[in-house]
Amino acid sequence: MQLEELINQHYSKLNDNDFHILKYILNHKHTCYHLGIDALAKACSVSRSSILRLAQKLGFSGYSEFRVFLKWEDQPEEGESMSFQKLLDDIEANLKFLRTKDMTDMCQLIDAADRIFVYGSGNAQKICARDLQRMFIPRHRYLILIEDTNEFNLMRDDFKVNDLFIIISLSGETPELIPQARMLSAKGIPFISITNLKNNVLAQLTPHNLYATSKPVTLSDKTEIVAFAPFFLVGEALFRAYVDYKEAEKNDNE
Repeated sequence: MQLEELINQHYSKLNDNDFHILKYILNHKHTCYHLGIDALAKACSVSRSSILRLAQKLGFSGYSEFRVFLKWEDQPEEGESMSFQKLLDDIEANLKFLRTKDMTDMCQLIDAADRIFVYGSGNAQKICARDLQRMFIPRHRYLILIEDTNEFNLMRDDFKVNDLFIIISLSGETPELIPQARMLSAKGIPFISITNLKNNVLAQLTPHNLYATSKPVTLSDKTEIVAFAPFFLVGEALFRAYVDYKEAEKNDNE
């Protein structure tokens, strides 16, 4: 689990002082773990106890354990990887995440929902959404694809608490997406977010998060490319988890 995911997971416990410390840590990820608790407190202009409380809020026994985590997270790459190698690295990172991710709560939501809407915030995300829609058809779960913001707004008054949304967003920060997600939360409509592995607003609005690690690669001509294979992989994993969930349910009833 990466630091950004821990922040999302424990977001409701954190205060302004915690975010001030985290801002320093995130901006100095390659060096801050060299600092003892007193040195880090001085660098952040906070008390020693503030650092300790933050570590405990994030689930660590104390600063020493938090420091080891930060050091582990900063494993350097062996030189600058080529584009294909970075794709393989992304896929391996996603496999590592998926091997330990419990999706039971998401499978229960999918099974109980009267209707399931899937929404991708960009062109590539829409392709992922359509693929997810296709996968669930053999299991008689018919996902309703929302094409764009206008379509969402036209349908919003008809959304019910027994519905479920699956929202796919690269950044989790798309400006037109956040008000829609806040509206769903306010109406008590659950949604699953699939975003890049980083601290993002969308993931903070729901406890049901899946992360697709996809690090951008800058080419020699300064073009930046982002792999979407991890998003397809995570979508497939969600579908397979649901298949296993239904098979286990069937076996329990026999």
